[in-house]
Amino acid sequence: MRDWGVASLPTTDQAAPRRGRPGYTREQVLDVAVALFNERGYDATSVSDLAERLGVSKSALYHHFASREELLDLAVDHALAGLEQLLDQPGATSGAPIDRLRFVLAGAVHVLVERLPSVTLLLNVRGNSDVERRALERRRDFDHRVTALMQAAQDAGEVRADVSGAVATRLLFGMVNSLTEWYRPGGDIDADTLAADILHVALDGLGRPVDGQS
Repeated sequence: MRDWGVASLPTTDQAAPRRGRPGYTREQVLDVAVALFNERGYDATSVSDLAERLGVSKSALYHHFASREELLDLAVDHALAGLEQLLDQPGATSGAPIDRLRFVLAGAVHVLVERLPSVTLLLNVRGNSDVERRALERRRDFDHRVTALMQAAQDAGEVRADVSGAVATRLLFGMVNSLTEWYRPGGDIDADTLAADILHVALDGLGRPVDGQS
C-alpha cells in the first residue's frame, strides 16, 4: 500500500523542472526528499509537498518510488550502511582495542560529513513506523558493538575504567552526532580535521588518570 504521507527536510535551491515527464533521476528525487524531510520533518511532509518542491506531478514520483516510506527506508539505510561497514573493516577488527576504537570514531565522523543529510534524518527517526523501528534497531546494534570496543579498551587498561563503557560510548557519539547541528560542508574545517579534533578531545579526556589524580 502506498504511504505518501507527510514529512520534511532542509530547503534546497535547486531549480524545479517544468511539470510533465519526470525531470529527475531516482538519486536526485531521493536527495530532494531527504532535504525536505529534514526541513519539515518526515511526518509533516506529504507527497504533494515533495511534488511541489520538485515541480512534477505526484504520478511522476511514483515513476521512481512506490511510496514515501521507501524514500525514508533508502535514506536511513544510506546512513546506517556507512556506519555498519566501518565495523567490518580491518581497522575495526584487528589491533589494540584503543586503535580500533579510534578507527571507528574517526570513520563515523567521515560518514557523517559525507552523508550529512541522511545521517541527520536518521538521528531524527522516532520509531513511528516499521521502517523507523528497523532503523532504530540497527542503530542499537551499532551502539552495542562500539560499546564492546570501548569495554575492551577499558579491560586492556587503555582508557579509564571508572566510567561506564556504555555511558562513555553514548557521550562520544553524542559529540559526533552534534556535528549535524552546526557543521556545514565547504567550510574551513574538513572531515580529517574534525575527526582528529574529536579524537584528541574525547579519547585524551578518557585517558587513564595520572597517579594521585582523579
